[in-house]
Amino acid sequence: MNTSDDRKRKRDNSYNTHNTNNNDNNNIDFSLLEELEKTQPSIESLEIKTLKKLVLSFERRLKDNIAARLKYPDQPDKFADSEIDLHDEIQKLKILAGAPELYPDLVNLNVIPSILDLLTHDNTDIALDVVSLLQDLTDEDVFDNNDYDNVDNTENAPGVILVDCLIENNVLESLVQNLLRLNEADADEGAGVYSTLTTIENLIEVKPAVAEMVCERTKLMRWIVGKIKVREFDSNKQYASELLAILLQSSAANQKRLGQMNGVDVVLQAVAMYKSRDPRSLDEEEMVENLFDCLCCLLMPVENKERFLKAEGVELMIIVMNQKKFCYGSAIRALDFAMTNYPPACERFVDVMGLKTAFPAFMVFDIITLFLMYQIPSSKNKKRSKEELEERLISLVASLFGGVLKGSRRERLLSKFVENEFEKIDRLMELYMRYSNRVKEESERLNDIELDDLEMDEDEKYNRKLESGLYSLQLIAVILGHLWSSEHPRIRARIELLLKQQKLTKNDVKNVLQEYHDNIGDLDGPDEKEKAQAKIQRFITAFADHR
Repeated sequence: MNTSDDRKRKRDNSYNTHNTNNNDNNNIDFSLLEELEKTQPSIESLEIKTLKKLVLSFERRLKDNIAARLKYPDQPDKFADSEIDLHDEIQKLKILAGAPELYPDLVNLNVIPSILDLLTHDNTDIALDVVSLLQDLTDEDVFDNNDYDNVDNTENAPGVILVDCLIENNVLESLVQNLLRLNEADADEGAGVYSTLTTIENLIEVKPAVAEMVCERTKLMRWIVGKIKVREFDSNKQYASELLAILLQSSAANQKRLGQMNGVDVVLQAVAMYKSRDPRSLDEEEMVENLFDCLCCLLMPVENKERFLKAEGVELMIIVMNQKKFCYGSAIRALDFAMTNYPPACERFVDVMGLKTAFPAFMVFDIITLFLMYQIPSSKNKKRSKEELEERLISLVASLFGGVLKGSRRERLLSKFVENEFEKIDRLMELYMRYSNRVKEESERLNDIELDDLEMDEDEKYNRKLESGLYSLQLIAVILGHLWSSEHPRIRARIELLLKQQKLTKNDVKNVLQEYHDNIGDLDGPDEKEKAQAKIQRFITAFADHR
């Protein structure tokens, strides 16, 4: 599935309590901004000497505040001034975001533990000041390519040095502990929640291992689950859904952990709210897409597929498809994940009349028409979204053939390809030709590149062909293999006729299957690889033996 690179977007780092896109620029007094800018230290003049002064001043104000609170614990007015001074010093430290090359020096000055201790400060405003500071110091815009180009390896990059120090000093635990005490009904604390989530995402961006660390060491995932359960939509719920997708996308441990926390059921309940209605804004649309990303990630471990089945997830996705609302394409994607290498979900799909729902979509020859018919949501990359939906439908049909192997269910599946004068086999061959031509064009282009003396290894060439549509072509060949192996005489006759019309033979299909066979990996272990190759070999043999 797609990674967060496709989903991640630039944030304005602002919390919007009303979830609107107000632009009040016309009311801004730019002269005030100019005066404010003049009062800030020049980033160009920031050097180690300035850094030491900032740190020393911060530590003095921190010491004063601690002393005042100890002396007058029950008299806030006695330590209020020291808190204002401490707030000002934390704000001054934000200038360091403009000079990340000084981060190693900041770490060496041993001030990080003192800064992080303030996340548990009795005054929530001070804790939120620190969250805001951490957000600025770890912002993705701070770490441009030069941060990494000028060092021997990324471990010595200033950003990594800072993040490592933060983690060593329990930043994750402190951030989440502070998060748990925030009251989103308060506008400032609601903004602090958003800022906390941003900071955690920034840490993951610099150090991907943080995605598992934060779930192992803190109650962040439990907090996110609670946030997703809330029916009302707001900016923090949207961001929580995005961060959860990031936590799940590359971590089997996190996928299993959330499954054990009843996460499958929680996410299903969250998306069920949109089975018969569309999101009311672009931000809400993004949240729904994030939730489906989470669901698809959750459906990778087999134990979560079982939970999905018990929670009647198959039935819910079919209802969503039948409603033909915003979530239509996402429901197909979720079903594809649920049914891949999991026969019980395929059998349930057939039992609850899923074939009647899936094949009308599969039969739409023009995928643009499919978007118009089923009101598929718009996308920044419409062409890619349409192609992905078509590829998901192909994969779903391939999963059905792989999971429904015998009995009346198998007969019902095969009968779909016989009805209406074999129209679905015709559709299959139309798809085969389209993807075959695309792969052929890409292969020729790669050959031309090699003629220009640009060497490319076989793995890279194969990956390029996969990106051009080879995987979908292989799945279509697998479906043809299932149909051919059924030994249904009329199905075989139709396949041979269509191949002949396209000036192709069974050897062409066999060659596609052979390439697929030879490139099956062992990600799921050598036994699973052997089983997968044996299945494809049976199709190859069936096409080769028939004369």
